[in-house]
Amino acid sequence: MDWGMANRLARLIKSDGHCFYLPIDHGYFQGPISRLEKPGETIKPLLRYADALFVTRGVLRHCVDTAADIPIILRVSGCTSMAGKDLAHEAITTSIEEILRVNASAVGISVFVGSEYEHETLRNLADMVNDCEDYGIPVMAVTAVGREMEKRDARYLALASRICAELGARVVKTYWCEHFEKITEGCPVPVVIAGGPVCETELEVMEFVYDGMQRGAIGVNLGRNVWKHEYPVPMMRSLRAIIHNRKTPKEALEIFQELKNATDQKNAGKA
Repeated sequence: MDWGMANRLARLIKSDGHCFYLPIDHGYFQGPISRLEKPGETIKPLLRYADALFVTRGVLRHCVDTAADIPIILRVSGCTSMAGKDLAHEAITTSIEEILRVNASAVGISVFVGSEYEHETLRNLADMVNDCEDYGIPVMAVTAVGREMEKRDARYLALASRICAELGARVVKTYWCEHFEKITEGCPVPVVIAGGPVCETELEVMEFVYDGMQRGAIGVNLGRNVWKHEYPVPMMRSLRAIIHNRKTPKEALEIFQELKNATDQKNAGKA
């Protein structure tokens, strides 16, 4: 592995072999969703606890402080929306020159295996790998399912993840599911858990993160269950304790409650 590729991966995957990526790229197809209307304000208290930020070039340029000391995973696929016919009809949105220009540590690109646009999105991935490998930039493939959430089972996600690795992705982001080890055991590159829809309780998030880590994931790419939460910093710090400090969901929930109470006391003092 060339020094540049190894150096970027070392920034993205910490010395313990784990990672916590904070995605704020949702606007590329969902627009200004709740709590992400002003991305810069949302992420300001969270960046210190993230190992990388997953973001589009537009939000990066206009909402992220240039002095922020955090690796950037640049979203490089898109051109569909919730208002359109099919979320799977994505194209590459960003050139290799632009990736270098914004000093990205990696790029992220979605594939839609089994959809009408399977071939096009897998070709997008292969083309992006060809471009990025020349410059030592890792590609993170995202096994997207669009609106078809029922596809999130181990058999489908193992298939999609393995194909991404075969095409050259250095990291694969995929959804948590039961029997998650079937995905990680069949994928020769590191697997990161996608956050998915907002969970009903803190413990529910902590349990799927812990289970995925126990079954071979190296970390998470989790946004909505953090920055949509009423207490985003306590939530992120407690999840980080699972990822980097090997805490159990019960222990992480105790950390969350302590941080939440401290936040309430601090806010009460300001009132």
